[in-house]
Amino acid sequence: MSPPSEEFSRVGVDGLYANATLGYKEMFFLDLQGRQDRSTTLPQGNNTYYYGSVGGTFVISSVYKQPWLSNAKLRASYANVGNDAPALSVYDVYDKPANFGSTGAVPLFSLPNVKNNPDLVSENTNSLEIGLDADFVDGRVGFEFTAYKTETLNQIIPVNITASTGYSQRYVNSGEVDNKGIELSAHVTPVRTESFEWTLTGNFTANRNKVVSLYGEGAAEVTNVVIFAPQGGVTFNATKGKPYGVLRGYDHVYTNGQPTVGTDGYYQRSATSTEFIGNPNPDWLAGINNSVKFKDVTLSFLVDIRHGGSIFSLDQWYGDGTGLYDHSAGLNARGVASRLPVANGGGVLLYGVQADGSPNTIYGENLDGNGATPFGYVAAGGVAVHKPYVYDAGYVKLREVALTYALPQSLISNLKVFKGISISLIGRNLWIIDKAMRFSDPEESLSSGNAAQGYQSGAYPATRTYGFNLKLNF
Repeated sequence: MSPPSEEFSRVGVDGLYANATLGYKEMFFLDLQGRQDRSTTLPQGNNTYYYGSVGGTFVISSVYKQPWLSNAKLRASYANVGNDAPALSVYDVYDKPANFGSTGAVPLFSLPNVKNNPDLVSENTNSLEIGLDADFVDGRVGFEFTAYKTETLNQIIPVNITASTGYSQRYVNSGEVDNKGIELSAHVTPVRTESFEWTLTGNFTANRNKVVSLYGEGAAEVTNVVIFAPQGGVTFNATKGKPYGVLRGYDHVYTNGQPTVGTDGYYQRSATSTEFIGNPNPDWLAGINNSVKFKDVTLSFLVDIRHGGSIFSLDQWYGDGTGLYDHSAGLNARGVASRLPVANGGGVLLYGVQADGSPNTIYGENLDGNGATPFGYVAAGGVAVHKPYVYDAGYVKLREVALTYALPQSLISNLKVFKGISISLIGRNLWIIDKAMRFSDPEESLSSGNAAQGYQSGAYPATRTYGFNLKLNF
């Protein structure tokens, strides 16, 4: 039994910061920023880093004046951002574990498993952004569009190394990761009268990232770093030339593009567990909000959309392996209980082909307790193909519905303290309109962090929430 652990680290950062804003005739604006930081988490003599930004705005509507153009501006910016290292990642220090239970059960002193690096330099991110914002017809129609590109250099991460060194990982400055994408938001008010108003707002984002390089050169170049290795045997990786966080594991063996079934009736799997079987990054995200107001009552509802991206479900991996789900029982294609021995007409007939390319006609055992499952994803002894448990993480959700009543000003005027009072009933996560995962919510991943994105384990059923809100404006 291990004792509880506590950790306290002190980090000091000294900084100098300056900024300036210049304007010309309410037409052109220029913003300049500069900063110098010195951090205690970087090596002495190399712990000072500089970064800054420049941004400009051109107000189009101040030059091109039209009655239908309420406001329009073009903007562009460039920024360079520095970052220091995690605490205690430069010099190796001994650790004194606390004794627990019988004395002598814990070593007096030990080194941590991660090798520190006295040659670390600061991380650095360069970003370029351009955008166009416009409103038309007294603000009834408008949009904001942004395109961006960022490159991150010298990321400080712990990478796996051979245990013969006495360590399992080592801090390094990794290579380069590029991101580029677009963001678009728009609104339109089709109807606006004295007592009724209907407004539609929407947003759309699409991002593409790629690991350009990691670390090392020539024969010593590292082209893959495992950033997360959870249960199930899959890994999430930073791989040169691939999107950040790609999923690797066992895939099918394919014949003529179809999964190949072996002589035992189970799917054959790839020779290694390093096949690329998924990308957790979404193709795009979007949201649509409707707001309908009649006099003092407003009804609004928000729909969220995620398209694409992959998620590995450990829940369904174990669920199939233990016969938990309903499709692990029932009748097979011959009308016989699938959990009976194949010799008695049971078993399952998997979709796919045999090694010669002919349609599969071999039934595999689906006996309780031998580790086999319907569709042959987990063969006897737990030999498994990961690919069937990688699902499309896309969804369409009714994210929120809100009904709001604003007290009339005729009533509020008698209350000298308040300028406005509104009462709202709010419901969130009310309905999963569409999803690809059958048994769980694809949004219920293990963590919101980058490393665990696209991995589901111990997911709770999706729940609806209801709330009441009272808003007082003074």
